[in-house]
Amino acid sequence: MNKRLKPMKITMMMMITIIMMNKIIKTNGNSIGANWGTQSTHPIKGEIVVEMLKNNGINKVKLFEPDENALKALGKSEIEVMIGIPNDLLASLSASVTAAENWVSKNLSSYVSSHGVDVRYVAVGNEPFLKTLNGTYDAMTLPALQNIQSALIKAGLATKVKVTIPLNADVYQTSTNVPSGGDFRTDIHDLMIQIIKFLNDNDCPVTINIYPFISLFNDPNFPADYAFFDGFSSPLDDNGKTYSNVFDANYDTLVWSLQNNGFQNLSILVGEIGWPTDGDRNANPTNARRFNQGFVNHISAGKGTPMRPSGPIDAYLFSLIDEDDKSILPGNFERHWGIFYYDGTPKYQLNLGLTKATSLVAAKGVEYLDKRWCIMSPSANLNDPQIAASVSYACSHADCTSLGYGSSCNDLSIQGNISYAFNNYYQEQNQLDKACKFPNGLSTVTTKDPSTQTCKFIIEIKSDTVTGVGNDSSSSCLIAPARFLFLLFIVFVTFL
Repeated sequence: MNKRLKPMKITMMMMITIIMMNKIIKTNGNSIGANWGTQSTHPIKGEIVVEMLKNNGINKVKLFEPDENALKALGKSEIEVMIGIPNDLLASLSASVTAAENWVSKNLSSYVSSHGVDVRYVAVGNEPFLKTLNGTYDAMTLPALQNIQSALIKAGLATKVKVTIPLNADVYQTSTNVPSGGDFRTDIHDLMIQIIKFLNDNDCPVTINIYPFISLFNDPNFPADYAFFDGFSSPLDDNGKTYSNVFDANYDTLVWSLQNNGFQNLSILVGEIGWPTDGDRNANPTNARRFNQGFVNHISAGKGTPMRPSGPIDAYLFSLIDEDDKSILPGNFERHWGIFYYDGTPKYQLNLGLTKATSLVAAKGVEYLDKRWCIMSPSANLNDPQIAASVSYACSHADCTSLGYGSSCNDLSIQGNISYAFNNYYQEQNQLDKACKFPNGLSTVTTKDPSTQTCKFIIEIKSDTVTGVGNDSSSSCLIAPARFLFLLFIVFVTFL
């Protein structure tokens, strides 16, 4: 009798475990994942990141490219993966199905079969129809999508792995200032209908990136409270449907754009949503926590949007970890979207509702370089003609975005600004001795932390990655790109 009962008890325990896991991973059908970006000079080891994901209950990630370090670490982790294809590959993939087959074999099939990576989506391109791209990828995106789908079919993966295209919310608009007037942008309308039909026919989702922060960044008159989820004094009324936050209104504008063109039931993924913590006056931990916690609470309440009230809303927070090597062409905030700092330390208290923990769990096992910082030498002269070129050089090779107006290090003294630039370069160069030897004795190494209450002077983490740039800190320092000239302004305005 015991032998007959034992299998039943195990089966019941398994069922209970599955139910409990489902409650942890998903709340009322809604799901929260994270974008794992890898544009860092000193990336955290993949296995440490995967353990951090597990400890925080995050069971799905989106990669912007098939990063080997990340994919190998994700093997047999039971974390669902979306692998991105960068825009610069769209031309070759659109021109040749063989190229698409080779990409799938190298970047998808091999990781699925050899490492047990649970790939669920392939993201073909990344916001390829942005207005600022001036149509560069318009003609090649759909053929690339079709060829990748064909390659997945040939590889026997199409029933499990779905194709999609992460789109910026500027692909649709409303003619009536309310969601019900939604339709796709005129210049790409026919193309979008072809893409949506293809996704619909192949049971694949459309992916949209929604950024209320960008609305506030681009328009100083944008009502700030409308960007968040804790109430807005003038909610939008659309034929009886009420919108008290821009996310719901933006999402439902897409729903209406689909519905107005005959696609009522297409699945929607929110590929990116989040709030940065630095690099702009509205980018700080307080606002980021307010937004991200508000969003998590909003979708965890078991409701969707007015047009799709029962959801589900599947979303990937942007992003997991700060990336100090990202382009800052859109703004200095681009390197500060993470809910974790560069070293896997939580930025603020955030309850994702995915585990019993009430806040984020830090990465474990991260190793740091020695507690040494490079600062401006106390004996250096602020009138030294080499200062401007040295700061410019340091910031052309390291991340100085926290020195901008309204940022976390905005209140440093002129010596502090110079020291911050020197230290970030020194840390990026793995604390090489010659990386803190700026001309005329301008710099020196200290073991006393120069951080202030608001501005963190980092100690970099250990990494096998060595940048290999800027090893010559002599008087022949290079002149920084224009995006760093604000630092020179900081220097010179102090001298006046």
